[in-house]
Amino acid sequence: MSAEAARAPAAEAVIARLGRLHPRKIDLSLGRLERLLARLGHPERKLPPVVHVAGTNGKGSAIAFLRAMLEAAGFGVHVYTSPNLVRFNERVRLAQPGGGRLVDDDALAAALLDCERLNAGDPITFFEITTAAAFLLFSRHPADALLLEVGLGGRLDATNVIGKPLVSVIMPVSIDHTDFLGATLAEIAAEKAGILKSAVPAVIARQEREAVRVIEREAARVGAKLSISGEHWQAYEERGRLVYSDDLGLLDLPRPRLVGPHQIENAGAAIAALRAANAFAVPAAAIEAGMIRVDWPARMQRLSHGHLPSRLPAGAELWLDGGHNVAGGAAIAAAIAGLEERVPRPLILIAGLLATKDADGFLACFSDLARHVFAVPVPAETGRSPDEVAASAKRAGLMAETASGVEAALDRVRALALESPPRVLITGSLYLAGEVLALNGTPPA
Repeated sequence: MSAEAARAPAAEAVIARLGRLHPRKIDLSLGRLERLLARLGHPERKLPPVVHVAGTNGKGSAIAFLRAMLEAAGFGVHVYTSPNLVRFNERVRLAQPGGGRLVDDDALAAALLDCERLNAGDPITFFEITTAAAFLLFSRHPADALLLEVGLGGRLDATNVIGKPLVSVIMPVSIDHTDFLGATLAEIAAEKAGILKSAVPAVIARQEREAVRVIEREAARVGAKLSISGEHWQAYEERGRLVYSDDLGLLDLPRPRLVGPHQIENAGAAIAALRAANAFAVPAAAIEAGMIRVDWPARMQRLSHGHLPSRLPAGAELWLDGGHNVAGGAAIAAAIAGLEERVPRPLILIAGLLATKDADGFLACFSDLARHVFAVPVPAETGRSPDEVAASAKRAGLMAETASGVEAALDRVRALALESPPRVLITGSLYLAGEVLALNGTPPA
């Protein structure tokens, strides 16, 4: 480590300062970041081969599958995802022998300080300057691949400064972030399709037909070859296994470790991306291992140890999912329904949502599943009040009341008159999920 890095303040202090000095407001553009990257010596041109992943839901899960499969095959993998749950370091995973590790505080602080110094007070957003720092870190450490998640949209997202990725991936597109991406599915799909590049293969997960038409038009315009779910590849569950098939043949794989039927499609998109990239020799054994080893916190995550499960009645289950839009709610509900079929239990929701999210639509997904809802505050400036969340739950036909926080809600679950130990799901926000993992003492590693 350099002497400068050794003297660097803790990463969290730098991040807090950048959050104050630079606009927090989202302002989608590439010019500010391109200017800073030029001053940094263009680290975005010194990266390993990039898999660029956009979409409304499933981006992080697809990247988790890709990482698990590539690492099982012995490749070194950098990963960039957002947002973080507990610590900013979660956004940057650096390749190391034996598997990647989250960036340490000293290296992160040094990169952030370099970016802050060379930006010299010019206008820039928090996501842009931290993305520049991530590119700087990735350029300084060798790896075989970089898995790069779009922050918001695609066309004008900071990650879209990458000129020629190895493969582009568009996961399912649905209505979300309408204040930035457009009010219709077609408008949002057009923004996501902005990551498509000339002569770069693109894998498209299962989409609404309207979204597919928009993506196909953009692919034809730029000259990107598409590999579309249901047309060029398919993934489905059969007898408790994941079956994947395309022109290269059929794979009979273990069911993914990640819970829920939506993870079948997410895993399929990751496999399709590996095959479309045609740059990594990933044997079937590594693909199998990836299905079993994959890990992605706060996505139908069972909390079986830590501080919080002990607050529930004996025999109860505690689950966590950061899903926050209607499509995400439908996927979570389908996953819960699958658990209910195998082991029936009363379902209790602990829910908190941002004011920018469709609370009515999200909670309606659970109208036939949940027995009771405890509405809690979200640790974010734009959190919806518990009273509002409870009102949305009641409009969905659910019994609902407010609680002062997650721990208070868990304590009150014990007072419910239930015929058997419940299945408790905490959901509605990644901010809430991060608070839960911190309270539980089980942050992502």
